[in-house]
Amino acid sequence: MSDSVTVLKAFQPKCKFHIAIDSDGCVFDTMELKHKECFIPNIIQYWDLQPLSKYAREAAEFVNLYSKWRGINRFPALVRTLDLLADWPEAMRRGVALPEIPNLRRWVDTETKLGNPALEAYCRDHDDPDMHRTLEWSKAVNVRINEVVKGGLPPFPFVRECLEQAQGRADLMVCSQTPTEALVREWEEQGLDHFVFTINGQEMGTKGEHIQFATEGKYAPEAVLMIGDAFGDLKAARMNKALFFPINPGDEEASWQRLHEEGLDRFFNGTFAGEYEAKLITEFEKFLPETPRWKV
Repeated sequence: MSDSVTVLKAFQPKCKFHIAIDSDGCVFDTMELKHKECFIPNIIQYWDLQPLSKYAREAAEFVNLYSKWRGINRFPALVRTLDLLADWPEAMRRGVALPEIPNLRRWVDTETKLGNPALEAYCRDHDDPDMHRTLEWSKAVNVRINEVVKGGLPPFPFVRECLEQAQGRADLMVCSQTPTEALVREWEEQGLDHFVFTINGQEMGTKGEHIQFATEGKYAPEAVLMIGDAFGDLKAARMNKALFFPINPGDEEASWQRLHEEGLDRFFNGTFAGEYEAKLITEFEKFLPETPRWKV
């Protein structure tokens, strides 16, 4: 168990309520920039998909931005992107052999801390070409993000107001699958880090584990709220019997305004669960389809 996980498990509540908050695409408008300028060009380069670049780009954008898989960890997202390409007749007519990734598939299914540290540890002990290629790709993505995602990317409107509104009433933490180093940099640059007691990235496990480690046996389930923009955030909340407030992709500002003007008050006064939350989730589901347009 990492030291940071030990600290998270040992955390003692200072407030009656707990709020976990996703970061990329939820607090910061970085999802489009990171995927379109950093992740996807490197997928095409490192996985030799240049002849399929049009299809690879659309498949990766669907997985990471415009579908029910939005926000999942980069490694299962890579697997899903390649699988979508394999199942896309027009793409396969180009006659390009997709890379074989048997070890990556196995690792994604078994590893609980899907980040570069775990991947580097695996590569030190194994000589599997697909895993070394994955590590090279992942490192290149991080380098590109550091080059492209500079300071000055502010949070969505009403984020700061919500954090101020919740501060002192709830223990707040960042709950993300982005590398921790990038999260800390982004939250510190915008002066938001003082609102949260911890910033949890992919190295500390899944979002569901973050919430479990921080809240299990410490808060009533109805006193825990997850704020996120992806189905993985909803799943993390449900794993812990927590409540969920969606930040709808493409309608983020209105979502944060709604949280500021009514959602947080309902959470704190006990009228969030039930009909109100169900209505929010029904709305949210319409923003993230399961089937790509080429299969409709």
